[in-house]
Order: sequence, then C-alpha cells, then structure tokens
Amino acid sequence: MNIDQEKQQTREKVWRRLDQFGAILPPGAHGRIPNFLGADRASARLAELPQWRRARVIKSNPDKAQLPVRLQALSDRKLLYMAVPKLANTRPFYLLDPSNLAAPPASIATGSGAAAHATTVDIKQMQPIELVVCGSVAVNREGVRVGKGAGYSDIEVALLTEAGLIAPATLLVTTVHQLQVLDVPLPESPHDFRVDLIVTPDEVIWCGSPRRPSGIYWDALNEGKIAEIPALAHNSRRPR
Repeated sequence: MNIDQEKQQTREKVWRRLDQFGAILPPGAHGRIPNFLGADRASARLAELPQWRRARVIKSNPDKAQLPVRLQALSDRKLLYMAVPKLANTRPFYLLDPSNLAAPPASIATGSGAAAHATTVDIKQMQPIELVVCGSVAVNREGVRVGKGAGYSDIEVALLTEAGLIAPATLLVTTVHQLQVLDVPLPESPHDFRVDLIVTPDEVIWCGSPRRPSGIYWDALNEGKIAEIPALAHNSRRPR
C-alpha cells in the first residue's frame, strides 16, 4: 500500500467514525473537511490562548468547520486571509479586513460570501502571517495531518512560505473533533506540513517538532494540477 492509499484508508476510517457517533453536522463527514459538532467550542478554546490574542494577521481555510474561527478573528479585529477555492486565481486569497467589510461577518466569512463580497489579493500584497488555521480529516499528537485529499492546504502553506509570509515563528493550527485525533502514526508525504497545535472542543494539544516545506515540491504535482492553479505560475519560482 502506498502513502496515498494509506491516507485514503485513514480518511475513510475517520469519516465512518464521525458519522457512526453522530459527531458531524449534515450532510455528513465523507469526502470533506468534517463540520464537527463543537466547532464553536474549539474556536472559543483557541481564542483563549495568548498566541491567538497576540496574532494580528491570520490565514484560514474556507471550510464550514472553521467558520467559528473566522468569525472569532473578525470579532477580535484581526486581518483575515482565506484561500480562493482551488487557488484558481492569480490573486489567490480573499482579504477580510474587519475595519472595512463589504458584508456582515457571518456572510462574508463563508466561502460563498467571500466570493461575492471580498477583495482578492496577490501574494505580493499580503502581510506576514502570524497564525494559520487549517482544516483536517485526521491528525495525531505529533502534528501529522491528513486533509481531504486535494492537497491545496499544503500548496497554500508552501506558496506563502516561499514568499516569506509564513516564517518559523508562524503558528500552524487545526481545529477538530476529539474523534479526529488518532493516537497512531499517520502517513506523511515529503511535501506535507505538520501542525504545531491541535484544538478540540475539550483539549489543547501542543505537538512535536515543526515540519514545514521550504517551497513548492514540484515533483509532487503533475502538469494537469499545475495548469489548474494559476497562482503557481504567477507566484512561485518553478525550476526551469
């Protein structure tokens, strides 16, 4: 079994577990970043940490499970970036500035609301990021993370690292249900990043040694994937 197959096996296990225990909101867990019950409590627990209070610029994924985190960031007057879906724009991030929102936070902080009302920005226009929030399907206490399989979170972190906007001091965080935290080794590819911090509705877990990409791992991308992501050609240093 190769790494991709191991990751998919892990996803299937966690998706089944979340559905089995009723820990997920409709339409269910399978095939997505799970919108878990207690996401609002995990967000509140994250917001109590001094690392959150100090951070002024945050980047978050657009999934429903992390909507409470995005709303908390705007409530706390933090500058918030969200990725354009599939990075399918040469300006691949939405800018949500709490001092100048074009729609109410509960609307603009959703994926469709950002698409309708938020400004898109080029990576060169972005400010250094102090805290990154990502969605996960599974994670372990060493910070190894398995996403839903599309690979966009890893590309986003790599692009922003390559641009100098994610630094060693930037905190990488995921919010998940306790059932998504596995006490076993998880499959890991060379281009994967590890999270520094896991926050569940009931627990704060500080992870082990950081693992960050230094930039895009081109060998992990086929030409079709590269062609689908204008941000790669526009913002990254692809070897000739």
